[in-house]
Amino acid sequence: MSTDAPQSKEAAVKLADSDFSNDRRKHDMNSALLDYWHKIKAGELGALPAILGLIALVALFTALKPDTFLSKGNIANLATQALPITILAMGLVFVLLLGEIDLSAGVASGVCAAVMAKLMVDSGQSWYVAVLSAVAIGVVIGTVIGWLVAFLRIPSFVVTLAFFLGLQGITLWLIGDGGTVPVRDDFVVALANKNMPIWLGWVLAIACVVGYSATLLLRWRRQNVRNLHSKPLGLVVAQCAVVAAALLISTYVLSLDRAPSPLITLGGIPWGVLLVGGLLVICTFVLGRTGYGRHIYAVGGNSEAARRAGINVTRIKISVFMIASGLAAVSGIVAASRLSSVATNSGGGNTLLYAVGAAVIGGTSLFGGRGKARDAVLGGLVIALIENGLGLLGTKAYLSYLITGVVLLFAASIDALARRRRSSAGR
Repeated sequence: MSTDAPQSKEAAVKLADSDFSNDRRKHDMNSALLDYWHKIKAGELGALPAILGLIALVALFTALKPDTFLSKGNIANLATQALPITILAMGLVFVLLLGEIDLSAGVASGVCAAVMAKLMVDSGQSWYVAVLSAVAIGVVIGTVIGWLVAFLRIPSFVVTLAFFLGLQGITLWLIGDGGTVPVRDDFVVALANKNMPIWLGWVLAIACVVGYSATLLLRWRRQNVRNLHSKPLGLVVAQCAVVAAALLISTYVLSLDRAPSPLITLGGIPWGVLLVGGLLVICTFVLGRTGYGRHIYAVGGNSEAARRAGINVTRIKISVFMIASGLAAVSGIVAASRLSSVATNSGGGNTLLYAVGAAVIGGTSLFGGRGKARDAVLGGLVIALIENGLGLLGTKAYLSYLITGVVLLFAASIDALARRRRSSAGR
């Protein structure tokens, strides 16, 4: 009995490992695509609607304005146009992952930009002091909002609505009714108006391709060595190839000379694109590769279950509002760079609505627990494409509002239907 038991146990382990290995080997390209199709039918849409929307919008506006929409100058303008909304949406993704909302993010960006501009113009402070102060103000605003939501249990809608109104008053107080503060610092203006050297753009693009491909391939190798479930190697290579093609083609187009006059040369990737890329990498790492990110998804999925599992729900709630307002400050700085000024209406109007729309269109759920940092980039491009394309067509203002509203409503409807489908599928 004593000698047979270990042998039978060892045989059972070998048999289980063999069966699992066979199951893993059977997971080829066809089965992976079939699994993906089942996920789509079950409501796991991810970024698919945003990608299809981008393709459809590019095809539509290219057909309607073939001479101007895909011109070198307009593509660079699109990249710059999407910067402030994308950064603001990236911060809102953290809040939306908890099923909360921040209605004050837009005007918070305006307040922080006003603080930066006043420090540089009135106090003569250097750009780094002004920029760091603006970001610090944003973090403080988010801390207060998070404290009111987490400790006093006031609904985030009510708290941020109050801040939405109050922060506009602070902007008026700082700048003055109807006033404008110019932003002429070379560093700040360069964020959205200057381009990096062409050689640097290529170096960074190639480094991103190599880093992204190495990350995916090493992950695939680790999973296979440990006999874990993994994507087929062909699918991983295809994913790397698509991302590489997108990055290299974008770099090539933005590196072309787009100057309107042959007497000057204008080319290169805007510095603001590098800023968004860096924030995307950081936010993606935080959400996908850290315990803090996993706690955010856990609280967003079921806050009570997360609390019983030992997660500090209060700390998580405060922190996401701090991140959202901190990135709102960065968004306000980039918007001020693009316009070279800060006005009393900075961050107001449709800024917040476009940012929330960008996050939702990109694939972040309004109900919490689902979303990624990349959703802000994809949704920001969709919003920028709509605004840019309608502008090229000379569409009247009321039609632009109507069309953008319909797109946002359509994205929210897809999110609601996908959530219902996931519930019925038990996901």
